[in-house]
Amino acid sequence: MTLIGPSLMCADMGNLQESVLKLDRAGVDFFHLDIMDGSFVPNFTMGPDLIKRIRQFSDKPFDVHLMVERPEDHLDLFIQSGADMISIHAEATAHLQRSLQKLKNEGIKAGVALNPSTPITELEHVLDVVDYVTVMTVNPGFAGQSFVPLMYKKIKKIKELIQSEGYQIDIQVDGNIGFETIPGVLQNGADMLVCGTSCLFKNDVLLEDAIGQLRSFLEQTKMKNEGCA
Repeated sequence: MTLIGPSLMCADMGNLQESVLKLDRAGVDFFHLDIMDGSFVPNFTMGPDLIKRIRQFSDKPFDVHLMVERPEDHLDLFIQSGADMISIHAEATAHLQRSLQKLKNEGIKAGVALNPSTPITELEHVLDVVDYVTVMTVNPGFAGQSFVPLMYKKIKKIKELIQSEGYQIDIQVDGNIGFETIPGVLQNGADMLVCGTSCLFKNDVLLEDAIGQLRSFLEQTKMKNEGCA
């Protein structure tokens, strides 16, 4: 089953509580929360206090994506804020294995995020402490960027690596995930879709309707892929 996670950095911040409630009722699978420090990426977004504030409005998993330098220094803060899943960038820490192991020890799903140009060899020696891989299909920092086409190939190679090593690890894709790119990422092995302005947060579509349209599209895509198998 393909999992849908709205990227809350793309939501209306003035009505965030309402958006979370609507998306929860519409049946999303998780909420994706981008944390940016203005250093690792050239932008600032969200924080632990905001996560703690909206945590009460949904029981769905909160997926915290740490786009920050030295993420190991901030893990406890985000665990305490209500995170169920945390992904950290391989490029941002010298202690990737240690940080992932800490998340596992705390009962948090541990994720590794990779920028478009980061090689998948970064994953090879931490697969035993990884629950999911976040493949950045744009360069992180801002919404509305163009999908990097070579990421289809990268997703496929990560899927092959996981299968060849015998692990059960999900692949999440993040960045311009919309109706044009979804068929390709699914065909190459993606399991979790982070959805933002490309298919979900649109001014002329109600959130509930957008989720319904996306679910229908995923079902049609699944049938097409199965028909070609």
